[in-house]
Amino acid sequence: MTGKTLALAIMDSPYESANSTTALRIIHSALSQGHNVMVFAYEGAVNLTMKDQKPHANSVKGTNLEEENHPLTKDWVAALFKLAEEKGVTLDWVNCGLCVDERGAGNWIEGPRRGAPKDFLEAVKNSDGTLVIPTR
Repeated sequence: MTGKTLALAIMDSPYESANSTTALRIIHSALSQGHNVMVFAYEGAVNLTMKDQKPHANSVKGTNLEEENHPLTKDWVAALFKLAEEKGVTLDWVNCGLCVDERGAGNWIEGPRRGAPKDFLEAVKNSDGTLVIPTR
C-alpha cells in the first residue's frame, strides 16, 4: 500500500489544551490508513516525548496510581511509532532542537530525532498535505 505523506506541526505542551490530543488522534488516523507522517514538534510540544513523564494518583478523586490510569503522551507517541512499524509506513518525529534546549527537554523516548525548523520546511515541500496546529 502506497499512502500519501502528511507534514504536521504541533506547538502545545502536553495537557495544556485539546490540541495535543487532537494532533495525536490525527497522526493515529493517518498512520492507520497507511499514510506516512512527519511531525515537527515545536515550542512546548517537544515535551510530548519526554521520557521522564510519570503517572500519578489523584487525591481529589481519591484514586490511587492504578485506578487513575493517567495517560502519558510519551506512551501515546511510542504507540504511534509501533503502529507505523506494523503498517509499514514512516513516522518521522522531529523535536525542534532550539525548543528542546530552551526547555531542557532532551531526554525523550526512542523514535523522535532532533532537528530544526528547516526540517519542517523540507517536510512541507515533500508532503501531499500540511497541517499546522497552533497554540491559539
